[in-house]
Amino acid sequence: MLSGGAGSSIHLWDLESSSNTLKHYTYRPAAKVSKLTSSQNFGITHLSFYPFDSLAFLSTSYDHTLKIYATETLVPSGSFDLNSVVYSHALSPIADHLLVACATQHPVVRLVDLRSGASAHSLAGHQGAVLSVAWSPHDEYILASGGSDGTVRLWDIRRSAGSLGVLDLEDSVGIAGEDGLGKNARARERGKAHVGACNGIVWTDDGKYLVTAGHDERVRVWDVGVGANALSYFGPVIKNTHLSTLLPLLVPGHIGASGDQVMLFPNEKEILMFDLFEGTLLKRLRAPGVAVAQASGSAGQRNIRNRVTSLAWRAGDVEFYSAHSDGVIRAWKPRTKEEVQVEKDEAEQVDDGEDESRKRKRQALDDVFRDLTKQKITFT
Repeated sequence: MLSGGAGSSIHLWDLESSSNTLKHYTYRPAAKVSKLTSSQNFGITHLSFYPFDSLAFLSTSYDHTLKIYATETLVPSGSFDLNSVVYSHALSPIADHLLVACATQHPVVRLVDLRSGASAHSLAGHQGAVLSVAWSPHDEYILASGGSDGTVRLWDIRRSAGSLGVLDLEDSVGIAGEDGLGKNARARERGKAHVGACNGIVWTDDGKYLVTAGHDERVRVWDVGVGANALSYFGPVIKNTHLSTLLPLLVPGHIGASGDQVMLFPNEKEILMFDLFEGTLLKRLRAPGVAVAQASGSAGQRNIRNRVTSLAWRAGDVEFYSAHSDGVIRAWKPRTKEEVQVEKDEAEQVDDGEDESRKRKRQALDDVFRDLTKQKITFT
């Protein structure tokens, strides 16, 4: 696993180093690029492994650069200066092309070609900074982007115009097209997905739905085929006020009951678990000793110390990790049968200990009163 800090450091973690899951375990970085040796001068904004080979990874930073590193040596093998703050990046997990989409402070999506080492071209349409980008998991040429103007745009990078249109939060019907699924439908060029900046975009595994998060403190689900708002409502509990990218985490579809889709959302000092399509709050996950952020001040400013900044699922396993602004990364794993039994045994031992303590205290009181009254006293 990779992690990047506000001080430009990058750490590589060996998740297999934990030998005993029944006890509390603190991971140590297997390797790191410190602030003094880092080739990036400002905080890291996004890290991702190369999708076809974990021996390489990409990083973007507030220093305007996109870099590619060799995982074994942690030495950059390529660097691209985009002349603008890069908030996030995305590389298609299925494409033959090696185009990295970059969300930058400029109102365009920059496409960097790793083969040629040059910026291929730009996708213009947003009216403000682009904050999040994501490639379709089923169509290598389709890209989604969200910006500070509140719009979510879909792009086909093969087209000269590029833009396939925008998503409109007020449209729950969509554009049917010739086949009722959006084929050859006329693109919608007006509308906003959020009343505020959109700083998070993820696709479902099947590529049929898009999930977006915005500064209007809403998470919305979209039927991409027709561009319709699926009207999933997650209630008033969502908190999202920072310009940095904030991505919901979708639990892989093969985990859990058939047909269910679960979303985890980094909600300041807690992680919220929702049913993606029903919007039902399933669970709140809070780290021990971490209080939930409280609103304070007339302007509604929140205490954001130790907030959850990002989530990552461990592929091939049932566990995920959360990064926090206090520099801690926490691992979340389901309890095994052995762990449940250990906790049960410990609880029984505590109960037995409490019973013995009560008996001793009651005997001491009996003795005191017996001495005072010269007669046996019992308590019922």
